[in-house]
Amino acid sequence: MSEIILTPELRPLGKSGLLVSPIAWGMWRFGQSSVAEGRALIDAAFVAGVTLFDTADIYGFNGVNGFGDAETLLGKVFAEDATLRDRMILATKGGIRPPLPYDQSTAYLTEALDASLTRLGVESVDLYQIHRPDILTHPQEVARVLEDMVSSGKVRAIGVSNFTIPQIRALEAFLTIPLASLQPELSPLELGPIENGLLDLAMERDHAVLAWSPLGGGRIGSPEDDRSKAVAAALDVVAEQAGVSRAAAAYAWIMAQPARAIPIVGTQNTARIAEIADVYKVRFTRQSWYDVLIASRGERLP
Repeated sequence: MSEIILTPELRPLGKSGLLVSPIAWGMWRFGQSSVAEGRALIDAAFVAGVTLFDTADIYGFNGVNGFGDAETLLGKVFAEDATLRDRMILATKGGIRPPLPYDQSTAYLTEALDASLTRLGVESVDLYQIHRPDILTHPQEVARVLEDMVSSGKVRAIGVSNFTIPQIRALEAFLTIPLASLQPELSPLELGPIENGLLDLAMERDHAVLAWSPLGGGRIGSPEDDRSKAVAAALDVVAEQAGVSRAAAAYAWIMAQPARAIPIVGTQNTARIAEIADVYKVRFTRQSWYDVLIASRGERLP
């Protein structure tokens, strides 16, 4: 039976002209580290072949304070070694404004981008994504401010996170530049993008898909319910054959679908970051890939 082969070569980030690694590293909990610890995590990601680094202005916020902490820490790491910035494709997000909670007005997004650049200590980011949709802002206004970000030179490519298909289509109707990326939750336990057509839209329009929470919020690593245990067991079959961790098998399962989604690995443990490179050892067949899908759905295919 034929196997699905994954390779570490860089691939296009949609129509942006940027080339990125097949796996990204995310900084959701990065702001809790020291500068030295943060540098070690980034170095570990580089060694594992990562070039796409994903952060957001909200990362570090605990409901009371900490807004911007992840970007601030990354800025301190850059201040100690500016060459790191040139080695990565740097992505950040904005548009969540506690306690509103969402604001994609021109005034706020312009302010949010400048604040992110200041915290990061950089003149531009490679990818800027709207973090969650603001229902009270017309997509035409969002389109204009995103285009202004690119024309200003502060942003190289644009994307959206957690948008529905109709919201993506509405925004694209007003854009004159490509929407480079979509960032949905996607894992062997979160099949929404597979079943609701989001991955099909991405393939149709050449969007890069950045998959957040690829381990199902920790449920794949530590399954407690019957569904999670069934998915873990199906992943373990492939992981054991390749001699890799269950996490690496889960990343590979996401990457095997032809939309070529890019898992965002969120671990802040250097040893687990090192496992990223193991994903290329994994060989799914159609049977073993569908075995994971069936375990997640909890029913046979039609």
